[in-house]
Amino acid sequence: MLPIIKVRKIWFIFSSTLVILSIIAFSIWGLKLGIDFTGGSLLEIEFSIPRPTNQEITLALESLNLGNITIQPVGEKGVIFRFKEIDEENHQKIISTLKEKFKETMSGGEGITFELKVLEEKRFDSIGPTIGQELKRKTVWAIVLANIAIILYIAWAFRKVSKPVNSWKYGVSAVIALIHDIIITVGVFSILGKFYGMEVNAPFIAALLTILGYSVNDTIVVFDRTRENLIRRLGEDFEKVVEDSVNQTIARSINTSLTVIISLFAILLFGGASIRDFALALIVGITFGTYSSIFLASPLLVVWEKIRLRS
Repeated sequence: MLPIIKVRKIWFIFSSTLVILSIIAFSIWGLKLGIDFTGGSLLEIEFSIPRPTNQEITLALESLNLGNITIQPVGEKGVIFRFKEIDEENHQKIISTLKEKFKETMSGGEGITFELKVLEEKRFDSIGPTIGQELKRKTVWAIVLANIAIILYIAWAFRKVSKPVNSWKYGVSAVIALIHDIIITVGVFSILGKFYGMEVNAPFIAALLTILGYSVNDTIVVFDRTRENLIRRLGEDFEKVVEDSVNQTIARSINTSLTVIISLFAILLFGGASIRDFALALIVGITFGTYSSIFLASPLLVVWEKIRLRS
């Protein structure tokens, strides 16, 4: 049996260090917000010919007055453009200009030539700044309301287990673990945004909400085993009951998370550019969500009990 609860100070120090570093990274660098939050346009294309250089592409689009253009190569022949918000007419002008500039022809004999398809449009998104600000506000509200709902649900679900720890404390412990997972995920993306230019958009928010759901589910499995053992083993030491409960569920938690993470790595490696950030956020969040369910949430219950005995 692993002494997880017994050495809880190690997990608290480890988690506190990661949270503090994440908060520092976010405070200094923040998140590199994508067009979903700042407004603007995003266009992804893939060339069927050898990809032109960024300078060649910039010169080709110079006459369209698109302002500051960010060009990001993707894969072997793909390119993602980010620029100011544009309408459909200018969108089509960009496509036709690129096709005209980089067109190639092939001889079909007897003086006949065929124009080759030089590029394919993968996606186009255009969002106004007002919508971006509204999305930021709704994101904060979504996360806050989700946490409140989780506390209320767990307090209700564990209402019959009020001794020695009150049922609402299960909910608070679970939410502390969730906040831990979200802060670390945000910190990781703050670092990636600073050094690798990784932007966060709507899929990142979807990933955060998914992490909330996955992590609390894992935590409730551990808490549920604790609840069962408390009912069966009345009068036993609370710390011992929690220790046994965590050890009884640890293999299930890790195995379940590993199967999900392996699938997410497949998406990260072979999926399209639009879903890779989502997969990476889930990998980080689920990894730390599994850790916090085992090494943080349950030890917090024991701390609640220690505080109650001292008071």
